[in-house]
Amino acid sequence: MTALTDLDDLGDAVRRGGEFRAGGTDLMGRRAAGPHVDLRGLPDLSDVTWQPDGSVRIGALTTVARVARDARLGAAHPCLTLTAAGLATPQIREAATVGGNLLQRNRCAYFRGPSFSCHQNGGDHCPARAGLAPNAAIVDTGPCIAPHPSSLAVALLACDALAEVHGGAHDDVRSAAPFPVGDLYGDGSDPTRDHLLGPGEILLSVVLPPPVPGERAAYHRAIGRSEAEWPLVEAVARLAMDRGGITFARVAAGGVARVPVRLPEVEEALLAGEPLDRAAGLATARCTPAARNPHKLALLSGIVLEVLERATGTAGHR
Repeated sequence: MTALTDLDDLGDAVRRGGEFRAGGTDLMGRRAAGPHVDLRGLPDLSDVTWQPDGSVRIGALTTVARVARDARLGAAHPCLTLTAAGLATPQIREAATVGGNLLQRNRCAYFRGPSFSCHQNGGDHCPARAGLAPNAAIVDTGPCIAPHPSSLAVALLACDALAEVHGGAHDDVRSAAPFPVGDLYGDGSDPTRDHLLGPGEILLSVVLPPPVPGERAAYHRAIGRSEAEWPLVEAVARLAMDRGGITFARVAAGGVARVPVRLPEVEEALLAGEPLDRAAGLATARCTPAARNPHKLALLSGIVLEVLERATGTAGHR
């Protein structure tokens, strides 16, 4: 394993080959063969840095556990800390990093099973479409229907966060300035990739803008918790309210598409004053489930309603 201690050495590390390693939880889960490039020695990538305008930069090597228990982050961006606290297990959160969570590989059993060929491992088809894949995506964006695995990406999408990337050996325009976190993934139409960073690019940090005054948030997931598995469906909501109703809305979902997705239909309904249950029902507007996973439609609308009720303080009033 090569240990990287300076970004100036990135070009040499890339030329020698190997997959980047941060916390290593996904690499171990995939039993990924080396060589690996260890990123944990890079300086200043484990910091949470606040700016005078109220924005905050979170280094890519910051652990998920640190994000979850950061009181100042929790006050400013509760949807991020709630999501961080809800994913995986305490042991994994202590090792897993923000960057690793955002750039991990998908959990599809056909991709991870050595006996199968698919778009993700050099094949030319998606066996999940005709196979046993109850967890598959229900928003169909392209040939592959493995849902995106990152919970933090869902929260950061709702937070309008930006990503900072070092271009390494590549002269990539994305290195010039931060760009929306959603651009790490594109539109989900490329069946071969879980993210769009090239082999010489490293995610340095994510930047969250100043919070909305009076912001309130909620996160919820449907999961087999006894197995500590990735969620079937998850959702986050960020809302601001006054006496006239909801004045600001960001709602995003995970486990339903090849990429984390915003739910603009739900947001628009909330801002128009629609009842929460009617707004939540619009979460499935773009869904076309496969033969074995129509149950995820009810999960999605139900979980979106749950986060809306928690964020508005009306949970349990139905």
